[in-house]
Amino acid sequence: MASSFRKRHVPVRSGGLVSSEPKSAKQELPKGVRPSPIDGRSTTSTGTRSLDGLLAGHAGLALGTSLLVEESGTTDFGGSLLRYYASEGVVQGHHVHVLGMNEVWGRDLPGLVEAVSRKTAPVEVVNERVLSGTIEGNEDAGSGTIGPGTKQVADGSGSGAGEKMKIAWRYERLGEFGPKGPSTSSSGEVFCHDFDLSKRLVLPSPSLMYFVPSTAKPDFEFRGGSTSASPFNRFLDHLITHLSASPSTALHRVVIPNLLSPALYSSEVSRPESILQFLHALRALIRKYSTQLTAMITLPLTLYPRSTGLTRWMELLNDGVLELAPFPSTAIATKSTPGASTVHEEPPQGMLKIHRLPIFHEKGGGGGEASGHGDDLAFTLSRRKGLVIKLFSLPPVEGDSEAQQGGLEHDHGKATKVDIEF
Repeated sequence: MASSFRKRHVPVRSGGLVSSEPKSAKQELPKGVRPSPIDGRSTTSTGTRSLDGLLAGHAGLALGTSLLVEESGTTDFGGSLLRYYASEGVVQGHHVHVLGMNEVWGRDLPGLVEAVSRKTAPVEVVNERVLSGTIEGNEDAGSGTIGPGTKQVADGSGSGAGEKMKIAWRYERLGEFGPKGPSTSSSGEVFCHDFDLSKRLVLPSPSLMYFVPSTAKPDFEFRGGSTSASPFNRFLDHLITHLSASPSTALHRVVIPNLLSPALYSSEVSRPESILQFLHALRALIRKYSTQLTAMITLPLTLYPRSTGLTRWMELLNDGVLELAPFPSTAIATKSTPGASTVHEEPPQGMLKIHRLPIFHEKGGGGGEASGHGDDLAFTLSRRKGLVIKLFSLPPVEGDSEAQQGGLEHDHGKATKVDIEF
């Protein structure tokens, strides 16, 4: 009688030969790509850390999605976002396709910030608390609880990876995907770079940056425009040619600044049958090459307000929609009072409204406190920090130093508890 017991660690044969070869190693992600902390989908950086932290908790722009940035007024904060997006693609070695601009626009891309070596102070852990020192150049890191299970702490004498503080495994990756944590990928490469607006990025000689100008000319004769000469058709043909010829691991970024601006496009392409057809085709390409292609577009709301049906249709054809509402110039120039909490902070230059986020569903999307969706967000553009998005807070009233210090006085002297109660 055959025994019904089997030896352990012996694979059961299921009709065919069991392969003794081990499974292939995990496929490496392309440069500038890392998995989402929510559902593992591949994401790439927009070149702005704070914007990466707002994109539905995925800590980056998911591949196969598009982002529409609307801006009211005559400022060009959205153009700065596009330049960071394009500069990040150039540094990561991605293919960057720009519609409506020529090579002059590419020469104005911000350059990389020079790496400054910061000497960190020693960090000691006593009773699982950090007593002194800074961590990875973060000057704001002070005393605080690390948590149970602390393994090892660097003494601060090394450099690079040796200065990283090792803590419990369940806390180790919490700051990796947030806007304040180190923006690196799983392979150790930089995921989001820092750029300086006062410097210029030097493009490599075999440049992967392509420009398809709109070649718009004023039509003083008011002749009927031909759809064959539309810049949208030429740009779509350009994208299809490069996407079909490039390998599957190559990433492409589509940059469209000031869509439908009269300074770049003729009045013919602003008709719904032209622009909506182009956005439909672009969306189809993004869905077809969902592991290679992303897009970022800016739209002037002053010329095409959200109350019009055309703008709403354009929003529906994009995965994410953000709105920049800059403050008037008189509101930006605020005086800082000595001793106030905003003496070291730059005043906000406008408000950010999130109308829709890409990949906002039950598996991902964050929402609430995780992504800042629904909160009052403000943005500030500076030379070295770039465009920083944070919660909006009103500064203290100027000249009201007594209220700031918390001192309440009246005619008989300082107010007491009896005077306050009523």
